[in-house]
Amino acid sequence: MRTMTKALVSAAMAAAIAAGGLATAGTSVAATPERSPAASAEAITPLAVNNLGLSTRDASMLQGKFLRNYGYTGALDGLLGADSWKAMQRLLDRSGDYSGTVDGIVGPLTVKALQRYLKRWYSYTGAIDGIAGPATTRAFTSMARVT
Repeated sequence: MRTMTKALVSAAMAAAIAAGGLATAGTSVAATPERSPAASAEAITPLAVNNLGLSTRDASMLQGKFLRNYGYTGALDGLLGADSWKAMQRLLDRSGDYSGTVDGIVGPLTVKALQRYLKRWYSYTGAIDGIAGPATTRAFTSMARVT
């Protein structure tokens, strides 16, 4: 009997919460007649840092040795964010390995281009598959540590 009572109370609570949530959602939508302007594509920039397995020390070396030559003007902080990746995409584009948009987003096209570049110059032996696995990370680390 006690289990049945708990089940009924739980069901009643869930129904009450759902009903309250629906009622609130309906009034909150109705209460906001103004629309905010849509963000332009130019205003949206990726904020994520993606070091693809590099330590911050290695990433900092990469920023100083390679990316400065391709338009990276940020701090040598070892955090490969959108500006670092835009510079990397420019490097890969000039080497003939990248044909995508220079947007700073590390997607499969960027990783494939990096893998092609690493295969040619840094003994990468893995597949050109757009997945930054251990072999990609090892070769990328070799690239960053070149003196």
